[in-house]
Amino acid sequence: MPDNRASIAALSSLILLQLVMLSALYADIAPHPPASTPLFGMAPFIAASVSAAFSAIVLGPLSGTSGRILSGIAVLLALVSFGPQKYLDAQFALIWPAVLSGQIAALTVVAQIVGSLRRTQPVPQHS
Repeated sequence: MPDNRASIAALSSLILLQLVMLSALYADIAPHPPASTPLFGMAPFIAASVSAAFSAIVLGPLSGTSGRILSGIAVLLALVSFGPQKYLDAQFALIWPAVLSGQIAALTVVAQIVGSLRRTQPVPQHS
């Protein structure tokens, strides 16, 4: 059974970062994300992102295909809020702690997924 602690910690960080930013939006405390984008409303998007991360934790982020897929989805959704495009954001000087924390957490999850996939690959037999 894989050791999920690093992935669980990183996914928990992504959940907390997104919930704090959503709370800042509701409380109207700057800086906060916009209430909506041309593609989606922020609250439903963050709800989907947090749900994917929480579901990955429940299943075990590295325990099987479903856990790894949900972990990957959670990372991709979180990177909409914390990805490298945020370096160009006008508010980057105010949001950089959340952006860097989100990116470190996302990289941790990706590294853990890749490592777990490498461990589960069968060793080729040479005859």
